[in-house]
Amino acid sequence: MDKGGSGLGKAGYDKIKFCGEQTARDRLEYFWVDTCCIKKSSDAELSEAIASMFRWYQSADRCYVYLSDVSTKASRSQQELAFRNSRWFKRGWTLQELIAPPIVQFFSKEGQLPGDRGSLKQQIYGITGIPLTALSGYPVSSFSVEARMRWAAARETTRREDGAYCLLGIFNVLMSPIYGEGDHAFVRLREAIGRSNESESLILACKSTINSKYRYAL
Repeated sequence: MDKGGSGLGKAGYDKIKFCGEQTARDRLEYFWVDTCCIKKSSDAELSEAIASMFRWYQSADRCYVYLSDVSTKASRSQQELAFRNSRWFKRGWTLQELIAPPIVQFFSKEGQLPGDRGSLKQQIYGITGIPLTALSGYPVSSFSVEARMRWAAARETTRREDGAYCLLGIFNVLMSPIYGEGDHAFVRLREAIGRSNESESLILACKSTINSKYRYAL
C-alpha cells in the first residue's frame, strides 16, 4: 500500500485498499488486482496476463467484486436498482471474473457483503442473461459458441480489440494481442475458435455475429 499517500484519490485506490483489508479478514496470504498488477507498458507481460487471466481466476480461492456504484446506505429498493445498473455488469473484462472463479463475492462501496454469485444468481441471470447453470459452475465449454457470444453482447470495452481479447478464456483459445488492429481482432478470434474443437456448424452460425454486431457491442 502507498504509505506516502500519493495513491489517495487516484482511480482504483479504494478498490485496492478494500481488497487488501478483505484479504486480511479472510486470512488469505495474497491478493491480485487488475488495476495495478499488470504492467501494461510491457507487451510481453500484458500478453501473458491476457492469455492467463481466465486460468488465474479459476485457480483463485475467491473473487471480490467491489461495486463502487452500489451503496448499502441506500434503501433496499435503491440498492437493488443500483446493483442491476452497476457498471461492472456492462464491462467486457468482467465476464470472465463473473464465471471463472469458484466463489464470487459482491461488496458495496462501503465494503458490505450483499451476497455472492450463488445467492444472487437469479438477479444476475436477470441482468446478464447468463444461464443459472453457468452461474452455478458448469464448465463454459458445455455451452455453445453462440450462447457464449450472447453473454457478451451488451458488454463494452474501451478499445475494440479488447472486446475480442476478453473472450479468449471464455472460448479457451490463445491469440496474441495486437493493439491497433481494431475490428480485425474479431476475425482472428473467429479463426482461433475455428481451429479449436468447437463445432463447425456453430462457428458458421456465429460468423456474421462476430464480424458485425459484437465487434461494436463488446
